[in-house]
Amino acid sequence: MLIYSLSIARDNPKIADSPETIDPVKTGQKIPSVNVKNIDGRVVSLDSIVSSMPTVLVFYRGGWCPYCNVQLSGLQKIESELINLGYQIVAVSADKSELLSETVNKEQINFTLLSDFDGMASVEFGIAYKVSDEYYSKLKDYNLDLETVTGNKNHILPVPSVFIIDTSGKINFEYINPDYKVRLDPDELLANAKSFAN
Repeated sequence: MLIYSLSIARDNPKIADSPETIDPVKTGQKIPSVNVKNIDGRVVSLDSIVSSMPTVLVFYRGGWCPYCNVQLSGLQKIESELINLGYQIVAVSADKSELLSETVNKEQINFTLLSDFDGMASVEFGIAYKVSDEYYSKLKDYNLDLETVTGNKNHILPVPSVFIIDTSGKINFEYINPDYKVRLDPDELLANAKSFAN
């Protein structure tokens, strides 16, 4: 199920109980002011990164997620075309910053990866949900400890999302799908990016 943009204001961002009950920021709104960590573990403002050039901003679950890695690879394939259109790609995950370099090396990523180290960026974007105890246990059955990879015990993940943002921070396009197995096709992303390029 795709979350379609409506122009309703969000007053109190919250952590949803499930991916299907999120309340994301909407197309036409400005992105919230949030801090994230870069690959070196330094806290940086997402606003300052976005204000430098138009941005394709991606929230993904983490380098441990095979669907996320396929998505990151797809972004890598269209990166040069996005750069030619004047965009930068910035991808934010729930992974702690120490793990970002592993994803960069494994997936041969050239674009910027950032850590939503406390989950607050995804909360402010309205795409955060609390992982159920059942799903948390299921991940552990696959030898993945969410607390270890995120560095915290809040059990928050983002619903995978893609935003096209201008330098003023305004969202021109968004794709948010509660089904983490379904991601925006890179060609569709590129077509939308072209329509908003100067």
